[in-house]
Amino acid sequence: MSRHRNIRSMDFEEECDAFDDVYGHSVEDDYSMSPSQAAFMYNRNNIQIGSYLNSQKDIEEEDEEIESNEELKKAKLESCVEQIRGTLGTTMTRQQIVDAVVGFDYNVERALNSLLNENPKTQESNRSSKVQTEDLPSSKVVGGSSGAQGKTRTVTKGFDVVVQKDVSRLSSTPDSQSPASGRGTPVNVDEELNKKWEPKIDVLAQYKKDRSDSKQHLYMIVIGHVDAGKSTLMGHLLCSLGQVHQKVMHKYEQESRKLGKQSFMYAWVLDETGEERNRGITMDVGRSQFETQNKLVTLLDAPGHKDFIPNMISGAGQADVALLVVDATRGEFETGFDFGGQTREHALLVRSLGVSQLAVAINKLDTVSWSKERFDDIKDKLKVFLKQAGFREADVTFVPCSGLSGQNLVKKSTENELISWYNGSTLLEVIDNFRPPERPISKPLRFSINDIFKGVGSRLCVSGRVETGCLSAGDRVLLCPSREIATVKSITLEDVPYPVVYAGDQPTVTLSGVEMENVSVGYIMCDIQSPVQVASKFQCRIVVFNVKVPITKGYPIVLHHQSLMEPASFSKLISQLNKSTGEVVKKRPRFLSNNTSAMVEIQVSRPIALEMYSEYKELGRVTLRVGGLTIAAGLITKIIL
Repeated sequence: MSRHRNIRSMDFEEECDAFDDVYGHSVEDDYSMSPSQAAFMYNRNNIQIGSYLNSQKDIEEEDEEIESNEELKKAKLESCVEQIRGTLGTTMTRQQIVDAVVGFDYNVERALNSLLNENPKTQESNRSSKVQTEDLPSSKVVGGSSGAQGKTRTVTKGFDVVVQKDVSRLSSTPDSQSPASGRGTPVNVDEELNKKWEPKIDVLAQYKKDRSDSKQHLYMIVIGHVDAGKSTLMGHLLCSLGQVHQKVMHKYEQESRKLGKQSFMYAWVLDETGEERNRGITMDVGRSQFETQNKLVTLLDAPGHKDFIPNMISGAGQADVALLVVDATRGEFETGFDFGGQTREHALLVRSLGVSQLAVAINKLDTVSWSKERFDDIKDKLKVFLKQAGFREADVTFVPCSGLSGQNLVKKSTENELISWYNGSTLLEVIDNFRPPERPISKPLRFSINDIFKGVGSRLCVSGRVETGCLSAGDRVLLCPSREIATVKSITLEDVPYPVVYAGDQPTVTLSGVEMENVSVGYIMCDIQSPVQVASKFQCRIVVFNVKVPITKGYPIVLHHQSLMEPASFSKLISQLNKSTGEVVKKRPRFLSNNTSAMVEIQVSRPIALEMYSEYKELGRVTLRVGGLTIAAGLITKIIL
């Protein structure tokens, strides 16, 4: 017998009773499973749910409509009050604002005008700070008004900004969210931009009052070729000054001995990470602090390896003076100086970044028996080069020393071979004799950001250097190029709270009113009434060092500006200049070769915050690198908006 049924000859009316698995029937139950009208009946009183809902519809919709209208009016009222409060501040009571809003049927503009007419003082103040979007620096209007809101689409060098012309919509609280959060930040920069910048306090008098009793603060960067002994030299100096506890040094000595690197025990004072200690090289800029007789010195230990030169550039941008360490061991100095080492490049970089005072520590001189001839040979070679790099002879000091043995660091040397021909200053005395640079504290605020992190309470914290001006807790600041507004909540300097910091300081600042994703390393924090310029193209006078391929139009480079690294290119070669006099030698040259000076136009991949050298020296310098090599440095002469 076949296992399959004869479907064609089957009589379904007779056969279906024999099968429980026919469609519409359950295997276990006999009642209907397919949907029918009974499945939609209200069981209690046999009334269909649909008809029941229809009978209650009018009542429920009416109640919901009343509640929604009340909530809408309440929300609308609160919104209007908040907008007017943001414009008028505390000059009006809440009840006055509520009465005006309700009286003018929630028309914010009419209510605001009515309140301003009632208060002449507020009206006069508001008139003086009237928004004029056509005066926005580095922006142009590319769209018209959009409806009753009076919005104008404005593009500011690659960043879309919505400028609210309606006075009632210019209010913004310090804790307003940034655009990236999806909630939008009302742009009210323009109201502040049109105000003339004036110092809020007598900065010079306040600076003298705050800092007259304290020692002069210097930021010193230690540079030089890899393995020149920079970390060991400064680590031993810190130990000799009592900055490192004896128990800690004993621990470093035991641990380094186990690894067979006992000579690195002093370097570990500054090289704190495991990778730096295992590899025996500095990778990031180490920070420490010590005092001399007249100075408070913050030490910046820069990496010497060529792979970490971007970190070194970032550290050099924060320095006031520099200490160049060279290895006196025969063959080692020549490797770092003559054969593509970092001695030349580091010296050129710090000079191009504005450092004018330099001390040269001729280290490891004990390996050549404190030879005077070796010292003089290194000194003569470096003198010629440093003069070509732009250092004045009076600003360069040479000192012999040994980082491992500690000779001539803090105390006079006890080595007879050295005493016989050298009776000059110790390394500590040379550092103490550095002149503090001029602090441009009377200029508008310029703060370059070199680190971003979350602080206590998940607050946004930024650290960097105050290039010009001063910064106080409670100040409202502008972050460029994104044009985000933030409020300074607190300031710490070397982990100590400060109410005010000045040009030259490197504090950590806690901000509110801005999201972390809208701030980047390389941003400039500035005064709202005196914003930093934002552009993607500028003219620059450069000095070309060494290039393997001649520079031509379109030549790609990496631009270093403070802590910022940005892809760029030469968009135009304007003229070739005489290196000594600055006179134009050739207009529109086809290429630039080694050791030439030129005026060029540089195009950056996106808008950045920068200033002309003539106005802000600290933000007017750039360094140009290609393929891990520094090919040129320059001064910004013109910003093309």
